[in-house]
Amino acid sequence: MGISPLLLYIAFSIAIALVMLPLFWYLQSPDLSHIQTAGYPGFLGSCWTAIKFLVHGQKYLQEGYERYKPHPFKVLTLYGWLVILNREHLGDIANTSEADFSFHESANDYIKVEYTFGSEVYRNPYHQWIIQTQLSRNLASLCPDIKDEMVNVFSELITGNEWRTLPAFQSICQIISRMSNRVFVGLPLCRDPGWNAFNIALPDAVIKEALILRLFPTFIQPWIARYVTGQVERTRKGATYLGPMIEERQRHMDMYPGKTWLDKPNDFLQWCLDSGREPSVMHLTQRMMTMNFASIHTTTNTFTQALYLLAANPEYALLLREEVERIVEEDGWTKEALGKMRRIDSFLKETLRYQGTAWVTGQRKALKDIKLSDGTLIPKGTITLVSTSGIHHDPEVYDNADVFEPFRFADLGEANKYQLVAVNSASLSFGYGKVACPGRFFVAVILKLLLAHIVVSFDVKLDENGPQPKNLLLGYAIVADPKARVMFRRRSN
Repeated sequence: MGISPLLLYIAFSIAIALVMLPLFWYLQSPDLSHIQTAGYPGFLGSCWTAIKFLVHGQKYLQEGYERYKPHPFKVLTLYGWLVILNREHLGDIANTSEADFSFHESANDYIKVEYTFGSEVYRNPYHQWIIQTQLSRNLASLCPDIKDEMVNVFSELITGNEWRTLPAFQSICQIISRMSNRVFVGLPLCRDPGWNAFNIALPDAVIKEALILRLFPTFIQPWIARYVTGQVERTRKGATYLGPMIEERQRHMDMYPGKTWLDKPNDFLQWCLDSGREPSVMHLTQRMMTMNFASIHTTTNTFTQALYLLAANPEYALLLREEVERIVEEDGWTKEALGKMRRIDSFLKETLRYQGTAWVTGQRKALKDIKLSDGTLIPKGTITLVSTSGIHHDPEVYDNADVFEPFRFADLGEANKYQLVAVNSASLSFGYGKVACPGRFFVAVILKLLLAHIVVSFDVKLDENGPQPKNLLLGYAIVADPKARVMFRRRSN
């Protein structure tokens, strides 16, 4: 049987696109000829690098880091040039204003927020202010609710005292969705299977749509977005879950203007309503979708990596368990208690250092020409990132940098700079500067609760005692093995 003409046409079209996209970006990007290039040399070499970047991106990024540090370097991808900065440039990032060197605009370039979530989320990201204020201030009072949700979902997934095998990534994703939404929208919606499935599916849809939009020049993207994004349909579907709840809360707010009422919710949705920024059900739905998109899968990825490391090295559980049991006996399951769990904190911080969720972080877009402290010119329109994995595995920064040492940071002492949420020149998992991830304190509570609960409540091991699952490397993303399985057995006590 021969190959159909349609398949030949599709294959030919893809091949042409793979060749033309790097060519387009090579010719259209700002002049970066003064910055060294990673990957294959020359015009054709850079185009070939861009094609191979999807699979071998981290190879080129590591080679560029080792060859050119402390200087910046650039690498061509199917979506344009990326300029990779080094540890020496972190001061430039911190000291240059958002109006000139923008995280917000670089994130929009990557996710196309205005088309995948809505123009209101793009123009007015006030949820970041609520994360920094209301969410961070309420973590201590919310900690018991988050733990209650965690225990509840574990009891549904793992019954009895026999070994139970679970798909790790999918199970952790379900648990974190429930824990996060206990804070985002509260009971009973946080336990609705449809609502959780809807939010868990968001990243795949949004990222695919953004990748398609990024193939086209900016001026044509509004037109293309009408045909390739499902933003309107997603918002309508999300509103079927959130609409009745929002309208009921708005009725209470009308009845008690400026006041509280019995059983007034203390969750992210209510904080948005109290802010008075957007009364529209559709806009509030887009806001809550944005929160779920930003939190569930990145947190799942990090904890799944930690779980694989724990399951492959059961000796770590004994030391972690001893710490958790001792502290909980004195302080209970509180945020204060979590703050004292230095081994738990270190295990998670070392997981982020050793593996992480991306080879590069701290993205910025130059909104005007920027001159770095070393004299390098970053032209307007350039996207920059920081060599996070390169720095985290640099022997000049960390001793035994290529070895996983679970209690590395606990052994260094109790200084704030060694804590999971710390952001500094040696710890870049949550970004850097004034726009470092504002939700990292919330994420830390979820991660630490999960690890502490697992080590005291379960024995864990890899399915069939197999080797530790390997990460998938896609472009510069680092993804925990989505297919590996982990075995749980409830401990007798």
